[in-house]
Amino acid sequence: MPALRIVFMGTPEFAVPSLEILIHHGYKVVAVVTAPDKPRGRGQVVTPSPVKAVALQHRIPVLQPTNLKSPGFLKELESYNANLQVVVAFRMLPESVWKMPALGTFNLHASLLPQYRGAAPINWAIINGEKETGVTTFFLQQEIDTGDIIFQEKEPIAETDDAGTLYERLRHKGARLVLKTVQAIEAGSCPSQPQVINGPMKTAPKIFRETCRINWNQPAINIHNFVRGLCPYPAAWSVLNNKTYKVFKTEVINKEKQGPAGDYVTDHQSFLHVNTADGIISIQELQPEGKRRMTIREFFRGNKL
Repeated sequence: MPALRIVFMGTPEFAVPSLEILIHHGYKVVAVVTAPDKPRGRGQVVTPSPVKAVALQHRIPVLQPTNLKSPGFLKELESYNANLQVVVAFRMLPESVWKMPALGTFNLHASLLPQYRGAAPINWAIINGEKETGVTTFFLQQEIDTGDIIFQEKEPIAETDDAGTLYERLRHKGARLVLKTVQAIEAGSCPSQPQVINGPMKTAPKIFRETCRINWNQPAINIHNFVRGLCPYPAAWSVLNNKTYKVFKTEVINKEKQGPAGDYVTDHQSFLHVNTADGIISIQELQPEGKRRMTIREFFRGNKL
């Protein structure tokens, strides 16, 4: 087995531990491919991706193509003579890219494939009330998230989890699985088995702003899980008295609803209860337009509904 020469592809914070663990264990990461710098934050300052920041810190060459099929990018990528590519939270790759290295290209996905194929597996697992999810490494094929599975590890979803807490655990669990996968490929003992679909498939499509609007005609537990699955980003939202509020934390109240779904009851001090299809949701944390996230008590100190 020739020494591994790895190209790492990724962009957000989720990918950072995977890149760092490979560097820490002495693997030769010959280049990093990531998204172009873009404006971020309130000041819209042009900022590199989290993965690029780590690559620069370790003096690893960085490629930031806008077109993954361009001859210039393909020629530059080929010049690094990588024999393995590792992909974590990056764009869909054309065949000309994922077929390039001799040992293949593998991806880390934040679900137990084949369930929750798609762009937002962490969010949808919580929205759907799952009790368990996990991480999977698999070899890339033409159709997204369909390649042969290498390794999987399960992760329980606690009732107190939201997308943020689960994201944090899975990015580190995923990094350890990436390392395990690279070590197996290096040793020439990498397992690989086709994905087997048993029963109904659950998908994880990209989430848009309109996806995040709360439907108060749903059962209370569904709304509660919806809020959890979108917290802290991009956040569930609703309109109350013609104003839009992001909702970050809720609690299911075991009482019969007190009117039509969407109507609310409040003492303007300590609670805000909203009727659902079958009960009541207590809003614990929210964010009015143009203001910060706050508890319901903080909100009522300076605001009225």
